Amino acid sequence: MAILKPLLYIFVYPGVIFLFVYSTFCEWFDRKVYARLQNRMGPTHTGRWGILQPVADFIKLLAKEDIVPERADKTLFTLLPVVGIAAVSTAMMLLPVWHYNVANSSPNSFSGDIIVLLYILTLPTLVFFLAAWSSTSFFSTIGGARVLTMLFGYEVPLFLAVLSPAIMAGSWRLAEIAAFYQHKPLLLLPNIIGFVVSVICLQAKLERTPFDIPHAETEIVGGTFTEYSGKKLALFRLMTDVEMVAGSGLIAAVFLGGFPGGVILGFVNFVVKTLLIIFLLTLIRALTSRIRIDQVISFSWKYLAPLAVLQLLITIVLKGFVR
Repeated sequence: MAILKPLLYIFVYPGVIFLFVYSTFCEWFDRKVYARLQNRMGPTHTGRWGILQPVADFIKLLAKEDIVPERADKTLFTLLPVVGIAAVSTAMMLLPVWHYNVANSSPNSFSGDIIVLLYILTLPTLVFFLAAWSSTSFFSTIGGARVLTMLFGYEVPLFLAVLSPAIMAGSWRLAEIAAFYQHKPLLLLPNIIGFVVSVICLQAKLERTPFDIPHAETEIVGGTFTEYSGKKLALFRLMTDVEMVAGSGLIAAVFLGGFPGGVILGFVNFVVKTLLIIFLLTLIRALTSRIRIDQVISFSWKYLAPLAVLQLLITIVLKGFVR
């Protein structure tokens, strides 16, 4: 029985099966909301309300021909989608999906897991860069260079913004941070600046509009994924969906706090809050248009970084009055 619980946690809930089901659902939610904001219907025919469309797209890509460019680094080109999926799946395992106290924490919870989670969420960006570089395509190489350039813009503000609530809570453990704000919800208000910064940075990390420069179809065809097709492209798309869920779950845990109750209420809390974050990401996507790569860096260092530092200073000052 001691072995069964970790296995269920890894493979069933909130493991691989849950990751696939919930991440594809979140893609459908994103596409549906985005379409309605543009006065379109979005997915409609595959399943009720088109809810199975992301699954159908995934299966269709699996059935497509898998082409590897002749001049590509074939080993790296093939392995990177698997490495990316492994990275975001590991990140998801660290989230407190329903555990909001140390006594009932997940098997993967430990002191400092928020630092490890932030580090792991950096790996998909490096995977995108290496994927572009290994394909040797001119368009992919430009996309990969843009991926790495953007990393130096949003990563520092994201780290500062996410770690500020941890400083207030006096813990580097996600379950303890969520539990702290569960019992002291009023302290969530001083973190509003960091919340806004982290949502914008997550949008950039996911390379969604207005930060979709690495995949600008009108400029560089498909950018990073120009040479990817079939199973590999399907894994990259799934990886992006899981990364969106993991990033949203991280923001929800540190900025929106935990929720009292057991597995069921904790699960509902996780779903509602992650969908709220995804709705905000979709809103940004619908209200903005693509900007240039130099504008991304300028915006990050002129506005996001100072705001993140301001949030950190507010947290440090308030920490002196919180016991």
